[in-house]
This record gives sequence, structure tokens and C-alpha cells, in this order.
Amino acid sequence: MRRNILTVLGLLAFFTAFSQGSDTEIQQIAEAEMKSAFTLKDLSTNPDTQNYDITYHRLEFTVDPAVFFITGSVTTNYIALEDMTTITFDLTSQLSVSSVKQGNTNLSFTQGGNELVITLPQLQLQGEEGTVTINYSGSPSTQEEAFNLSTHNGIPVMSTLSEPYGAKDWWPCKQDLNDKIDSIDVYITAPQQYTSVSNGVEQSQELDGGGFKTTHFKHEYPIPAYLIAIAVTEYSIYTQQAGTAPNTFPIVNYIYPENFETAQQQLAVTPAIMSLFENLFETYPFSNEKYGHAQCNINGGMEHTTVSFMVNFGRNLIAHELGHQWFGDKVTCGSWSDIWLNEGFATYLSGLVIKELDGDFSFVNWKGERIINITSAPGGSVYIPESQLNDVGRIFSSRLSYNKGAMVVSMLRYVLGDEDFFEGIRNYLDDEALAYSYATTPDLQAHLEAASGMDLTEFFNDWVYNQGYPIYDVTTQDLGGGQAKITINQQQSHNSVDFFEMPVKVRLLSSEGETFDVLLDNTFSGQEFTVNVPFAVAGFEFDPEKDIICSNSAFLSRPQFNLSQVKLYPNPVKDELHITLPQNATIQKAVFYNVLGQREMETGPQTQWNVSQLSPGIHFINLITNGGKATLKFIKE
Repeated sequence: MRRNILTVLGLLAFFTAFSQGSDTEIQQIAEAEMKSAFTLKDLSTNPDTQNYDITYHRLEFTVDPAVFFITGSVTTNYIALEDMTTITFDLTSQLSVSSVKQGNTNLSFTQGGNELVITLPQLQLQGEEGTVTINYSGSPSTQEEAFNLSTHNGIPVMSTLSEPYGAKDWWPCKQDLNDKIDSIDVYITAPQQYTSVSNGVEQSQELDGGGFKTTHFKHEYPIPAYLIAIAVTEYSIYTQQAGTAPNTFPIVNYIYPENFETAQQQLAVTPAIMSLFENLFETYPFSNEKYGHAQCNINGGMEHTTVSFMVNFGRNLIAHELGHQWFGDKVTCGSWSDIWLNEGFATYLSGLVIKELDGDFSFVNWKGERIINITSAPGGSVYIPESQLNDVGRIFSSRLSYNKGAMVVSMLRYVLGDEDFFEGIRNYLDDEALAYSYATTPDLQAHLEAASGMDLTEFFNDWVYNQGYPIYDVTTQDLGGGQAKITINQQQSHNSVDFFEMPVKVRLLSSEGETFDVLLDNTFSGQEFTVNVPFAVAGFEFDPEKDIICSNSAFLSRPQFNLSQVKLYPNPVKDELHITLPQNATIQKAVFYNVLGQREMETGPQTQWNVSQLSPGIHFINLITNGGKATLKFIKE
């Protein structure tokens, strides 16, 4: 028993140490992705921007990465969703609008309360198209840190990170989760020694003869405001190829020159990760354009569509941000309550890379790390209730939105099976109402139910909308005759769930190291299962592959006999040594030792031994029985 306890403690220490490093990485990603909202007190939708639908932006920015200032001109094409006399954009009051035009006509406007309200020249009827151009300049707001200046190797670098509501701090936009822009053109003018980066495909570079260069990018997929980004600094460019014909595309990497060699080695894995995700789900969603990375001084990464901004090129970070291109960029969470549809899936996909490249054992460890972090507190739901939407740390909680979200995705796969799970996810990604648009949690549930034919209401209620996890108390008893009894008791860490109904796996173990897995449909506490097993049960593992968010205690129930009743005879012995056993006791293995602790021989399930070859003196026999272990002394004549 002591050996088993030490094994468990060793694994726990391994998982804990591993988990601390992994949790730090997830926390860094979460911190980066919530950075532009860290000081916000209210993430509610701006009702003043709901009366129009944006179809196109022409974004023209003039920046110098050494100067905290931006000059911009944003032209917006839109369709009126109702009769309107004004149009409102989100824009920090720290940026000053110099003019608003509709064609050649100057429009009146007011600024205040982080809004720009433009008065239209006449009533615009529902369904009519309109265009306005906003010219502005100033030092962006530093409150949400969406517009950042820093240095690398003494070289200035400018980058943006707008999730969730930071876009308004550097350009006039509509940043709520209800309106993706159909397409954008981005023009970045900066000192000509620098390289500029943005979403989509680079179209051209033009020098103005005065020391500045304008770089034009075009992105022709729907995109929310928070995923539009720019970066400017000295970069070295490394291009890879990915995809499967005819859907091939470049991976364009913008790397700090001082990191170029190391980054090339780290980025070599990207095409393999891309292939894995394409094989599991579908073709890269933006394959007509590009994928890529731009190095920036952020504490983690951010999944800007077609170009993830990264602090470095660690494999898990590459996998997480690439996973977002499907889950977050193509299909975007429809509210911040549903952020797990972005972050849970991206985190789970980084785990699938571990499974693919490092093997099943490493993937089980990875799941174990998630579980340790999730169960470090008793409460917390994956879905974020409206009452908590003013807490940015809660929205971007690494424990709940990232780790618990990832394990809920993993458990859905476990419950549904691979075929139904992946069919449901592919249909979710391919749904015309969701693709390149927004999704909520019920949308995912509906697709998984349609693929599997299962009613997942209770699963989603328990694991997504409510809080906590099950605490299992498991007992296994060898009944003899090839049968074992398993008893499963359950408590809940939080009172929002009455009982977590789940299929649970128990791995039965023999004294010889054999294993036998049984899958049990656990529907109530105290449930007993009698199972057929091909050997005498000497031990077991509960949830051996870490498929369930839970904590558990496990006990092997012993038959009702006393090992003190085990006797050796004759003692002293010359040739044949025998043993008497109490009723129901069976021997599984016997190991003989001398007084120096040296192993002399080992036998199987027998009750007599020829010891004539042993040297005269004191010896010990270590017996492993179906009731535990016993060590007995005998004297060889």
C-alpha cells in the first residue's frame, strides 16, 4: 500500500509542477487577450450603434512607432437598419475629429462620452446605403492599452490589441459583438525604414519621396472590429507554405531581426499544426489570403484574423492562436458570456497538438493539469452570467473560460465519441448562419445534438451554465470467480448541481500488471456495479485518462479475513514449505528474500514451495494476496 501511495504522491507532484508552468502560459494568453478591457466597468452593448450594418471600412493610418500619436481617416459604408437622422461610432474622447464628410459635403458632429455622433444631411430610410469619412488625430487613450509603443533591441515598435473593447481607443468603429465588417482595406503610412503589418494580403508599398512609405493590405472576409490590428517596426520576414491543393496559402511571419534564427526553428512546426487542424475540422478559413505571425511586445498572443500577434513563438502559443482562426475568428462568440466558445476551443486545440506530436501520455498529463487548476476552487461556471460581465478578469479567467472551457470540449468528445463529436463541430463551423458570423452556446449544443441524436440539456446545464464539479468516492472489491464490485459515491463542489451524470471509466489492475477497463454509466450516488473481469483485482485507477473534471478518492475493498491467520509450516523447514490460508484468501505472488534483503526467487499463485536450494538460516517470504500483503519469516535447516 505504501508503494501505491508514493506513486500517487509522485504523480501529484509531477502534475502540480507541470501545471504551474502550463497555467502561467495560459494566464499570459488570457492577460494579453483581456488587456484592452482591463479597466472597463461595463461591457454592455452600446445601444446607439445598433441602427446600422457596416459593410466596408477603408482604414488609413499614419503612425511613427517612436511617437505615441495617430492620424487617421476612416471611410465607412453601411446600410440603415431603421430610419435614421444620425449615425454613432465608438471613439475615445482623447482623439480629436477634425472633419466628417459624406462625399464632398461636410457633416456636423459632436464628440463626448467615448462616442462620435454624426448628423446626416437628410433622413436616411431603412435599407438605404450610406458612406461617411471621419478624419481624426491625437494620442490614443492609454486606459485600455489598445495602442502600444515599446522597443526591441533598441528599435521602436508599435502594435495594437483591441479585444474586447479597445478598438475605439485608436479608430472610430462599432465594436459590439453584433456586426462584422464584410471587407476592409488598410493603408499604413510610416517611416520608410519600418515594415507594416495588418490583416489580409499585402497589395502594395509606395514611397512618398519624403521618407514615408504607405503599405496597403486588403482583407475580404467578415471581421469584427476587435480583430483588426496593425503593427510597425523593423521586421525580418520568413514565409512558409501550408494547406492542401487547391487551398494552398503562405504563412507570412514578421520576426524581430535579433530573434530570426531561433524563431525560424520554432515556427517550423506551424505547417504541421495547420495540417492537423485542417484534417480534424476543415480547410483553414482564410485560405484565399494568408496566415502569419507578427512579433510584438505583449504578454502572450492575440488571434488577429490572418495574422496572430505574438510575444514569442512557443509551440503552445502558436497552436492556441492558430486554433482561434476557426474558433473565434471564423465563428465568433456572440456575446462575452459565450467567450468559452473562443477560448475553450482554442485551448483544447493546443492540447490536441500535444496529443498529436507528443503522444497520449503527454495529453493525459495535459488534461490532468487542467483539472488540477479547475478544481483549485469549488465554484465558477463556463458560461458567464450577465451579472458578472462587468468583471473583465472573470470574462478572461484562465481557470474557467480557458481551462474549464477546454475540458468541457474534451468531455463532449468523450461523451459523444469521435465520429459524432467531429461531425457536430464541422457542421457548427459550416453553418451558413454562423460561419464568418457569431454563435452562442445554444448553437453549439444544437449541432452536437443533431449529429449524435443525444439530448445534451443536462450536460450543458451541469457543466456549462452551472458551477463546480463532482467529487467521487470509489470503492472496488474483488468478489472472486472473475467478478468485481465497484461502488461510486458522489458529492458536488457547488450546490448549483444536484448530480453530475457521467459515464466513468475504471481501470482494474491485477498483481501482475494486467489492466481491464470498464465504462460505467453513473446516474446516482451510491450506485453499485458488478463487472466481469479476467483476473483477481489487486488495484484500480478511476478516470485513468483524465476524461472528467473531478476530484476523487479511491479504495480497494479487502475480503473479510485477517492476514495474521496465514501460517507457514513446517518451520524450520528442510525441503517443502507449505502455507495455511483463511477462507476466501488466495495467493497471487510470493517473493523470497534472505536476511540481506536480496531476492532469492519469485513464484505465482501456489501454496507450497521447494526451498531445498536455499542456504541454511533465516529467510523471509513476501506474500501478495487478494487481501493485501504479508511478510513471514521461516528458518531453513
